[in-house]
Amino acid sequence: MRFSQAFIFTLRENPQDAEVVSHKLMARAGMIDKLAAGIYTYLPLGWRTVDKLCRIVREEMDRAGAVELAMPCIQPAELWQESGRWYAYGKELLRLKDRHERDFCFGPTHEEVITDVVRRRVNSYRQLPLNLYQIQTKFRDEIRPRFGLMRGREFLMKDAYSFHSSAESLDEAYRAMEEAYCRIFARCGLSFTAVEADTGNIGGSESHEFMVLAETGEDAVVACTCGYGANREKATSGPPPAAPPWPGALPPRPELAHTPGLTSVAEVAAFLGLHPAHFIKTMVVETEREFAVALVRGDDELNEVKLKNALGAIHLQLASAEKVQRVTNAAVGFAGPVGLGGVRIVADPGVMSLSVAATGANRDDYHLVGVVPGRDFTPHLVADLRLVQAQDPCPRCGKPLELKRGIEVGHIFKLGTKYSEPMGCTYLDDKGQQQPMIMGCYGLGIGRTVAAAVEQNHDEAGICWPLPLAPFAVEVLNVNPDLPGVAAAAERVYQELRSAGVEVLYDDRDERGGVKFKDADLIGFPVRVVVGKKGVERGQVEISLRRDGTRREVSLAEACGVVQELVAQGGA
Repeated sequence: MRFSQAFIFTLRENPQDAEVVSHKLMARAGMIDKLAAGIYTYLPLGWRTVDKLCRIVREEMDRAGAVELAMPCIQPAELWQESGRWYAYGKELLRLKDRHERDFCFGPTHEEVITDVVRRRVNSYRQLPLNLYQIQTKFRDEIRPRFGLMRGREFLMKDAYSFHSSAESLDEAYRAMEEAYCRIFARCGLSFTAVEADTGNIGGSESHEFMVLAETGEDAVVACTCGYGANREKATSGPPPAAPPWPGALPPRPELAHTPGLTSVAEVAAFLGLHPAHFIKTMVVETEREFAVALVRGDDELNEVKLKNALGAIHLQLASAEKVQRVTNAAVGFAGPVGLGGVRIVADPGVMSLSVAATGANRDDYHLVGVVPGRDFTPHLVADLRLVQAQDPCPRCGKPLELKRGIEVGHIFKLGTKYSEPMGCTYLDDKGQQQPMIMGCYGLGIGRTVAAAVEQNHDEAGICWPLPLAPFAVEVLNVNPDLPGVAAAAERVYQELRSAGVEVLYDDRDERGGVKFKDADLIGFPVRVVVGKKGVERGQVEISLRRDGTRREVSLAEACGVVQELVAQGGA
């Protein structure tokens, strides 16, 4: 491909709405173009990278025993009503009507459609297991689309679904897909980790996320040297350090302490001469069906995902100041569990392990000191609610946990019978009895993986593509296109590389060398061959590597062979 004939337009400035590195660099490198909030066109360079990733994904899916198909983007509401998700999914589901006023949605995922496909064709255990996948456009109406391809509304995704007659068969497919994902990300040249994760809106009994590690990652990952890893939303830990001894004598019963205008744990602890760990932090939340109160120790943070799961809720948010007043009869910052009625109370085990504590008094400008959990209040439920912190003990080996940043690029689930039961997707077992199929679900974000590769591989000048994802492996850069001798030498290298099967872009533009070098660094081709006047006079060209900047001069005759070797080595 010649640059002068390619549809490549680079930018010198970052788009105004670009917040993260991948959005900035992919837009500037002429890989994506914004059409609307969270909706992007893949320009030719970007599509070449996407196509390369799709080829890797297809090869590994086929190797894992999955079979490709293609399902419609637009899905009838009836299927989602069968599964119960038409109303439960929320506003992220883009609903629409056709000319006959029938309800449809633009699919954010395809559990319902694939279950319908299988239930109308498979009826015997002899036809199981099976695994079907597609690479297709999805749409989720994010409330705040941002970060370019990282959190768009329309996105390209590989989604696979497996169907089984036993839990053992599902486990076998789940592990095969887990291994396939590891091979995909390894082949892409990415540093990644697989971690335990919450199942979220998809549901199911077990799930793992695949995280590309990057300092700019939006997700926190908890990891231990023993191999334990989990998304922070899902992570657990061993018991945190106990609260320090209570200062002074213990009051026989809770006592009111006047704390005017002091609402934070830190402020009240300093005022009363206590440690934050002596406090019970009380938070009022609202779900789709009730108000509830969550209790964690004062030096801990609430994990809202764990609380949502403990309550069995679909949606959960912190209550507004007005609603906190209604539930507790006090302003925000003065809530506490003592004497609080008419609402479910969920306490973290760390709260119940306190021998004595301080908490809000459900009265403006007052706290209670000397509260004993189990004596002065009894929660309706005790469940792990705390957000794991760095240096907490690992739940498996007890070593200190590390916090890392990651970008979720894949997520696999054991769905069980969550969709097959309500949708009547059944089979006849070997005894002639009808049973619901057991399902698995395996998603991989194509655009997100490409964006994550940029987040992990860049410098101040631009992208440093891993060779398997680079739009072109090699760029031939003609510094002096106006000189016939230089043009002839560049053309020779370009044609020899093409004949050798190397993916090469020839920058033959009538532009200054500085412009070409800047574009080459910005786009990030792994290997660069520079052909210029001085080198050609010596019968040489310069070959350099984008990642580390190493350069060497080789003869014109050797150039093609040297480049082939570098490409075979991965452009390292």
